[in-house]
Amino acid sequence: MSLTETADCVMLNPMELIFEVREAEEGGYTARALGHSIFTEAESWDELRDNVLEATSLHFEDEPSRPKLIQLHFVKDELIAVEAA
Repeated sequence: MSLTETADCVMLNPMELIFEVREAEEGGYTARALGHSIFTEAESWDELRDNVLEATSLHFEDEPSRPKLIQLHFVKDELIAVEAA
């Protein structure tokens, strides 16, 4: 596996684009691409998938090469209280 370096990120596979997905505070989901200026949001998971595809297509519209795979990486932050000893 080779590394490709760009001005704003190091990608393990330039044909794969990874989105960090989180639950939005007001409901639904937000997604942002790692290493690229792509951000979208949606009310449902299915809508988010459609929005990610559309945003990616628009972002790479004038580029000679585009990602072949998109990974949605869901991140959930949770705080758990631990009793003091």
